[in-house]
Amino acid sequence: MTMRKALLSATVLSATLGTAAQAEEVNVYSYRQEFLLKPLIEAFTAETGIKVNVVFADKGLLERLENEGQNTPADLLLTADIGPLQDAVDRDLVAPIKSDVIERNVPAQYRAEDGKWIGLTSRARIIYASKERVKEGEITRYEDLTDPKWKGRICTRSGKHTYNLSLIGSMIVHHGEAEAEQWLEGLKANLAQKPQGNDRAQVKAIKEGVCDLALGNSYYFGKMATNEKEPEQKEWAASANLIFPNQDGRGTHMNISGAALAKYAPHPEAAIKLVEFLTEEKAQQIYAESNFEFPVRPGTPWSALLEEHMSGFKGDEINLGKVAAQRAAAAKMVDKVGYDN
Repeated sequence: MTMRKALLSATVLSATLGTAAQAEEVNVYSYRQEFLLKPLIEAFTAETGIKVNVVFADKGLLERLENEGQNTPADLLLTADIGPLQDAVDRDLVAPIKSDVIERNVPAQYRAEDGKWIGLTSRARIIYASKERVKEGEITRYEDLTDPKWKGRICTRSGKHTYNLSLIGSMIVHHGEAEAEQWLEGLKANLAQKPQGNDRAQVKAIKEGVCDLALGNSYYFGKMATNEKEPEQKEWAASANLIFPNQDGRGTHMNISGAALAKYAPHPEAAIKLVEFLTEEKAQQIYAESNFEFPVRPGTPWSALLEEHMSGFKGDEINLGKVAAQRAAAAKMVDKVGYDN
């Protein structure tokens, strides 16, 4: 009996130590770039002692989670947009996160109602307008992009890109499918060229006179305006005014980078600690300074560049889950109107 008790105690102790050891690490699948996450991870590990292992990729992580199933080593999924987060929910790859810290730090509009995704930073989908060829106050709403006076004067990237699908999804939420489709057709009719390139390429096209208006995320302004390696991008940024649409109404469409807890996370408690850390002021400031994104945590100071060029705008407060739910309809609409043709 003594030997059996000793063996039982040893087994319990071994299991306890094993659990403790597991809790000292977090495995992350990240669509976010390494340069952005590295200082955040280093700060988290220094503060908590929890090691963070990261797999970085620009595609395929959801498929990897799906294929690994219950054997996945992943604890967290980090994304640069609401789209992959909603896709992960739709594929039943994530579990709810319950945390008073997160609920305190992240406004409801940037959290899934069921806790299955959490916003970590926000950005606005703005209109870049030529300083030379667009008068102040000449365009103030997304809806104005269909005005015939802009025919042949607008540039965008593909309508199927996740950033534009979210914007179209927001138009569906606010106007209904029929009216949103009319809007998309009107926008297409005013394009200066076939949708192509990334958001920065649209601002470059403004500088080069290809178009006078362009859709782009707000943080790209900061990336261009401070780009020492490619100083020509500073000229692109300087050529455009930043228009935050719909300030007299619902506000500018917002999107997020975010996190979701893997359904079969082997270290869920440590993973939630990492998400909590990423929503605290220290990490939120790192985000704001390094990538010119807006902190989701209320009261967190913005970067000086954001304060100078973007302070005081009104963002759409609709829960992004409602927008994400319309992304499939938005994709079909892009095809229906032949937006990318």
